[in-house]
Amino acid sequence: MKQFIKFLSIMVIAFLFLTATAFAEKVTFVKEYNYNASDLDSKVSSRTIALEQVKRLLLEELGTYLISETEVKNFRLTKDQVTTYSAGVVSAEVVDEKWDGKTYYLKAKVSADTVDVTKALQNIVNDKQKSKELEDVRKKAAEFSKEIERLKKELAIAKTDTKKPEQKGVEKVEGKVIYTSQALIKQYNEAVKGLSATDWFEKGYKSAISGNYQQAINDYNKAIQLNPQLATAYNNRGLAYDNLGNYQQAINDYNKAIQLNPQFALAYNNRGLAYIKLGNHQQAINDFNKAIQLNPQYAMAYIARGLAYARVGNYQQYIKDFNKTIELNPQYAMAYNNRGTAYGELGNYQQAIKDFTKAIELNPQFALAYNNRGLAYIKLGNHQQAINDFNKVIELDPKLAEAYAARGHSYADIGNYQQAIKDYSKAIELNSKYAEYDARGLAYARVGDSQRAINDLNKALELKPNDNGVYYNGACLYSVLNKPEKACDYLKKSIQKGYSDWNWIKKDKDFDNIRNSSCYKEIMAGK
Repeated sequence: MKQFIKFLSIMVIAFLFLTATAFAEKVTFVKEYNYNASDLDSKVSSRTIALEQVKRLLLEELGTYLISETEVKNFRLTKDQVTTYSAGVVSAEVVDEKWDGKTYYLKAKVSADTVDVTKALQNIVNDKQKSKELEDVRKKAAEFSKEIERLKKELAIAKTDTKKPEQKGVEKVEGKVIYTSQALIKQYNEAVKGLSATDWFEKGYKSAISGNYQQAINDYNKAIQLNPQLATAYNNRGLAYDNLGNYQQAINDYNKAIQLNPQFALAYNNRGLAYIKLGNHQQAINDFNKAIQLNPQYAMAYIARGLAYARVGNYQQYIKDFNKTIELNPQYAMAYNNRGTAYGELGNYQQAIKDFTKAIELNPQFALAYNNRGLAYIKLGNHQQAINDFNKVIELDPKLAEAYAARGHSYADIGNYQQAIKDYSKAIELNSKYAEYDARGLAYARVGDSQRAINDLNKALELKPNDNGVYYNGACLYSVLNKPEKACDYLKKSIQKGYSDWNWIKKDKDFDNIRNSSCYKEIMAGK
């Protein structure tokens, strides 16, 4: 039997989902705010300013609570940082609002699941690029708010000057540029639009980490409409398109973000990831090189470049990039897991096990690391330890089809074919397109159920008609059923389709029934 041992690396993802947690504590804060409109304000601008102020009050109160009552106290964050990052995790919900032409009254609330918010904040803290992004957006919001206040004062001064009440633009007085009333009004409106854009950006960020990518796109569309120069909005809209599988549109948005900000390392990195998904690995590597050039401490770019090198079979460079990632962040479990997959692909299973074990030590809930360590144990013939690891994977992630398939391989290798059949069936149930039909078919053949064995082989060929491994397992199946001519026919087709591990063919016990056949000897003679 050809075992489909495939170590699982983690593709760098932009957003992490928030999941409901049992017994989580939910808190709600409510604030009211009255904004007294100036002569510059309309109903729309008054609402924008009132919403920004009430949101600030709510986030400050939430931040105070998180620092005093939750694990956030251990994150070593300032209250301002907690407030800033929370803006990308929770949204202010307007409960009531009124406008009488002079005052805009707004009542809003923030409701938060403290466990989910804490996890989201930890993810943001661990990703320096994302934390900087939110800090920059909050900084812009503060700048727009200050600009709005400055322009109010300047207009009040300008209105007292009745010399040129209708003049538009600017004039110079004693060498200083003085803006006239109409110019100030234009600037004021632009500042209000900019402030509103930051609010839509934060809404988009929250929608994305909640997994609602279409809503995130809608939110970023509004942010871009209000502020077409907001490079981060294009980048994040690109991420949303990326998560929906629209990689070309994602690349278009990354291109625009880079055009607006040529120093935007994150946009280069994200574009590179999109190119990987489109199969353009060299262009991906070029983008990761640029991201690293712009920011040599950017751990995620080394991870992404390593994955690109893995896709083209350059595992030595893959390992070098993950060595660098671990140097930059020795506590990064994913880096150890991914480096372990490279060692596994190179056949260095002992070193792979060391890396997977380190990943598990850093993150005991890391299902893929257990899965990969189990695969390495299979390669070393330690099937019981492999089964123990796959049991743990299934405990942590009961829907990971690969874990059932891998455990099935282990049970098959130790002769427990009935349990192998159960595991292969579960893998197929979880993923109907999962190509374990041929493996299950071979297990059926070994217990003498020839009809189910052949039915499964046919289904595997239907799903993967050009897969040399399926034909190889078909050859094993017919050999076990003691049908030499059919077995040799499938073995020939497997070789024609690219199977070339002659050493394994020589020692594969599944071929014991046909080794003395003339067709088998003919195949081996022509290798």
